[in-house]
Amino acid sequence: MKTYDFQSSNAFVELFEIPPYRSGALDGLSFAVKDNIDIRDRSTSYGSKPWRETHPPAAYHAVCVEQLLMAGARCVGKTVADELTYSLDGENHFYGTPVNPRAPDRIPGGSSSGSASAVACGLVDFALGTDCGGSIRVPASLCGVYGMRPSLHRISEAGVLPFAPSVSTVGVLARTLPVLRQAMRVLLRSQAQALPPVRNIYLLQDAFEIADPAIRDALSGCVASFDGLPHVTVKSISLREITGLDLSLRSCNEDALRVLQTAEIANALGGWIRASQPEQGPNFRAGYRNVESFDRSAMSEALNLCETLFARVAAFTQPGDVFCYPTVPVLTPKKGVLTGRNLAAVLDYYDRTMAVTSFAGVARLPEITVPLAQVDGLPVGLSLAAGHYQDEFLLDAGLLLWG
Repeated sequence: MKTYDFQSSNAFVELFEIPPYRSGALDGLSFAVKDNIDIRDRSTSYGSKPWRETHPPAAYHAVCVEQLLMAGARCVGKTVADELTYSLDGENHFYGTPVNPRAPDRIPGGSSSGSASAVACGLVDFALGTDCGGSIRVPASLCGVYGMRPSLHRISEAGVLPFAPSVSTVGVLARTLPVLRQAMRVLLRSQAQALPPVRNIYLLQDAFEIADPAIRDALSGCVASFDGLPHVTVKSISLREITGLDLSLRSCNEDALRVLQTAEIANALGGWIRASQPEQGPNFRAGYRNVESFDRSAMSEALNLCETLFARVAAFTQPGDVFCYPTVPVLTPKKGVLTGRNLAAVLDYYDRTMAVTSFAGVARLPEITVPLAQVDGLPVGLSLAAGHYQDEFLLDAGLLLWG
């Protein structure tokens, strides 16, 4: 694999050095910060130069940044985010495309594109990102690194620019599973506790069926290895069996997560866009037209559906349960393909990917993606999800299975 430095990776909006405040659990580790998360005295771009130019510098570090500095980690800069974080491809109109070092002709995935690139290039030990519809999990999988979306709102979002509060959360991308666990335990404020062993691994059948055959084949050996685990039951299961509802993963996305995302993005960005009329990249402009034309009367039903799905999944999930499925159901697209000129490719990538990512998003589950396989040299991630607020158990389960 070619070596990339801080400049050639195109992963960073700006470089700087913030030393740790004191010694702690993260001594000797370096991290970067997605540029929708505040750093004191620096303007946050939100992936948009017009946003950066029209907003003042932050008065304080985001709380999650302070936690890491207090635990001994060193901050080295802010990383590129997709424009206003509204994308899963990683190709930014203003800042360019951070390199995917595992596949330089392919996208890094978004919207935590720069964070994934910085980690995959070996420039930092871990990086902060945010995740709504897959913005940590997707780039982690496509760039071949570890990533975690925690239970919704387990990590403080003070100092993080708003996007879709009902489904967005702060999380981490890391070079190794132990580093991911170290950083996450600091951010989660984890306490010493007895954790259950892994008892049941549920293979989410809907997600495997949505995935490309090559991805299913690549992950088959990883999944087969579960059968040799003592005292662990492995079972295929569908979303309908989990929830008792006649609902597919595609409906979980289209009728719940995507509706909430679209409505809340309008609240977060609409006033500024209307007042400032900022320059917009073509991909963002195309996506935001859907926001502007959205019928907000659908929002109440989507909120109720999300609450129902959360409650049904929570009632099903017992201590020791994990769900397993492909993180991203499609192979990494080439750069420049996901544009309005290739609408079919755009729809296929987003519809299938967000169908899979919506499961943990709507059910508020913690999810880890692990780089376990390859197809023609392209990284393929496998995800584990656990019950709501079972983040520490999930981290330990990942170490048990792959540590």
